[in-house]
Amino acid sequence: MVRRGFALAILGTAVALAVVVAASARNGAAPAVQTAQTAAEVSCSSARIGTMGPWTGPAASIGQEQLKFERFALAKFNRENKTNFKLVESDTQLDAKQASTRAVQLNSNKNVLGVVGPAGSQEVQAIARTFRGMAYISPSATNTSLTIGPKRIKTFWRVVGNDVAQAATDARFISKTLKAKKVYIVDDQTSYSVPLGNNVQRNLSAAGVSVSRDSVNQNVSDFSSLATKIGSDVDVVFLPWQLAAKATLFYQQLKEQGKKAVIVGSDGLDSGDFLPANGSYFSAFAPDLHNTTNAATKRILNTYRRQYGQFKSNFGPPAYVAMQVVYIAVKAACADGTATRAEVIKKMQATNIGTSLLGFPLKFNLNHDPLAARFYLFKVVNGKTQPVVGG
Repeated sequence: MVRRGFALAILGTAVALAVVVAASARNGAAPAVQTAQTAAEVSCSSARIGTMGPWTGPAASIGQEQLKFERFALAKFNRENKTNFKLVESDTQLDAKQASTRAVQLNSNKNVLGVVGPAGSQEVQAIARTFRGMAYISPSATNTSLTIGPKRIKTFWRVVGNDVAQAATDARFISKTLKAKKVYIVDDQTSYSVPLGNNVQRNLSAAGVSVSRDSVNQNVSDFSSLATKIGSDVDVVFLPWQLAAKATLFYQQLKEQGKKAVIVGSDGLDSGDFLPANGSYFSAFAPDLHNTTNAATKRILNTYRRQYGQFKSNFGPPAYVAMQVVYIAVKAACADGTATRAEVIKKMQATNIGTSLLGFPLKFNLNHDPLAARFYLFKVVNGKTQPVVGG
């Protein structure tokens, strides 16, 4: 996994970003816009936590895992702390327009004090104005500009790393481990995919790798013409896609044409829908927890399995951690029996979880990125995923 092999690459990226992050934090750390809804006091007996994700639609396989982990987490925290916070669930189908509609509904519910989600970067961007007085935290949105730069969202947090780190991890794996000489990058035209593809392309070019570039809409189902463009001398096709089922379809059509290029996907392909793509790789923002040896983590996951069954991707555990962050913030804001959204926003930044389910302590920098997040590589082998040792 990435633990050793890519530590230097990520560290180098972090150093390179230090000035940008510091400047962004100075310019962007101002408090969220104060609105009547933000300042409204809510009795904690009626406190609600919202959640947004793709419970149905093309990304439902990962959305359902996120939702189950969020339900599991909130029930566990309520039971352990004798609270009774309720969950308000909103299905976005990984669609920015749907997310915008659901965000308006959640924002108008005065009892909702904070939100877990949404899942996709384009959704996070779409609801920024609606949630300018509401704390929200994504378990899976990685677009760097959500937290760094002039358009950073001041009420948004995430528990996973950003795409500058992911791009460094993926590019190093492709160039150093797979030793690719020619790479073909195909983005899916979303605000998640295009910048990630750009960053990987820059990293690969800097490493002396020849890179070709293309683009395809997520709604396409016939990739045969795209596969035709990929030369027989291409070593790797990099897919920063969000829909794993579409990547599997592309894989099948690529193989039907006799192309030998290996597919390397971004975190969006970390799904059971990608398991037929034998021999392919993907990066992930969480480590492999299916066979964890950590006793505390094992107890939590075994309890989860008894209630919800096995989980296939790495999208579920970060959702648990995101719910934990919001729960702790709401509980702290409720210390006197009432709470406001503005209080929850302040408590979110004070997060200090000694050891999270993801295996690292969770604190946030001034930009609301987790300090210890990283990315990992996995390989699909005969319908199962295997961590890449040293990747």
